Amino acid sequence: MKLGLLTAPLPDVPLLEIAEWAAAEKFEMLEVCCWPKSSGANRRYAGITHIEVEDLSKDRGQEIVGQLKERKIEMSALGYYPNNLHPDPEQRKLVNEHTKKVIRAAGVMGVPVVSTFIGADASKSQDENWAEAQKVWPDIVKVATDSNVKIAIENCPMIFSKDEWPSGHNVAYSPRIWREMFDKFGPTVGLNLDPSHLLWQMIDIERVIREFGSRIYHTHVKDMEIDREGLYNNGIMSGGIGWQRPRLPGYGEINWANFVATLSQVGYEGVLCIEHEDRRFEGTNEKVKQGFLIARNQIAALLPMSL
Repeated sequence: MKLGLLTAPLPDVPLLEIAEWAAAEKFEMLEVCCWPKSSGANRRYAGITHIEVEDLSKDRGQEIVGQLKERKIEMSALGYYPNNLHPDPEQRKLVNEHTKKVIRAAGVMGVPVVSTFIGADASKSQDENWAEAQKVWPDIVKVATDSNVKIAIENCPMIFSKDEWPSGHNVAYSPRIWREMFDKFGPTVGLNLDPSHLLWQMIDIERVIREFGSRIYHTHVKDMEIDREGLYNNGIMSGGIGWQRPRLPGYGEINWANFVATLSQVGYEGVLCIEHEDRRFEGTNEKVKQGFLIARNQIAALLPMSL
């Protein structure tokens, strides 16, 4: 397994500058953000564009790959996390088309994975959203298959604000839907496994890895702290609103030794990509980098060749 990071928390830092810093700090891979610059499809990451995929030529794509290789960095994935089942038809069309552009760009550059969300209409049930996904996603999956790219669906329900209640903005958050998703879409589609979202849903992390190990195409390393007072006041039916806090590894409740060991047991050899959403280490690029290094030190100690 290799250590990587998601570029999103450094939105104003150029890709090659991130790569130089990451390589100097013993990271090996980057998940690179590829939103359209004018995008409002995801409030936290909207407009974060470290590679512009619009009309990306093969020459330009290979130039980027070569520049990263010179800095001893590879791309584990391209990341774009919109609502691909957006209830507004025009918005859905826009994000679906950009998802396809990201996939084609990954194919041009030889990046093995695109990480994204299935999407959901928050007003519909999980079954209704899954039925809609089966209409929308076959075309996207075909683009990925033709591009020799895997799609890794992150398992976040996207249910953290009032407009995402009650069903969230990503239907693929539970084992039941994953089984159906893999059966329907075949080996092109797998998981970008983020254990923090399993923790607060009370889904057994190690059991997920054991059952779905062959379909884990990418991981997000993010911890979760449960605010017990917030949970007491709001209850579990609030969907996590008011009682869960994203943290750097070691500052939450996930057993990272068990996580890494179980991944190893099922033969996972991919990236451990740090997704930094810990608000205590935000505000400046230096604070963000400090957070990445704290996470690196926690996870690297569990790998065969630690720092």
